[in-house]
Amino acid sequence: MALLTIEEYAALDGTGFTELVEGRVVPSPGSGRRHDLAVCLLAGALERQLPLGLAFVVASDLDLGLSPDGGPGFARRPDLLVIDRAAVGRDDRLFRAEDVVLVAEVVAPGSRRTDYRVKRDEYADAGIPHYWIVDLGEPVSLVACRGGGSGYVDAPAVSGTFTTDVPFPVKIDLDTLLD
Repeated sequence: MALLTIEEYAALDGTGFTELVEGRVVPSPGSGRRHDLAVCLLAGALERQLPLGLAFVVASDLDLGLSPDGGPGFARRPDLLVIDRAAVGRDDRLFRAEDVVLVAEVVAPGSRRTDYRVKRDEYADAGIPHYWIVDLGEPVSLVACRGGGSGYVDAPAVSGTFTTDVPFPVKIDLDTLLD
């Protein structure tokens, strides 16, 4: 099987539950209702606090820009993206890493290693400045990774209420993500 470029992947129909890793189309693991509800509740909490000029999208394809033109591509489908609002109006099928302010992944059964290690490294390599890992284990926790480009620095996991001023002021009661 030939390795796909990002352009070839973007041209495919029905890629909704797949990602592109080093040119290979791979299925996204099933997430389950608990996970999907947590993503929606997180999006709702963020929506009320996003500054003007930013927007959120859920489960949208993201071109990580990790390969040279024509090379085997990298595209992920994060649970939630906070992006520059101007990127929403573009006609591209995939969002671009340079438009992303924050990626959030909610850890699903079968995605723990991918979310904590693989995607963390890929998002940093893509230059995405903020990555949040939301773990629905007991207690619900959030690890905020900051940096990008040369790697992330991880803040300690927070449970209860997550509060930050970067990349924008936000306060999230993590326990409500399981309602």
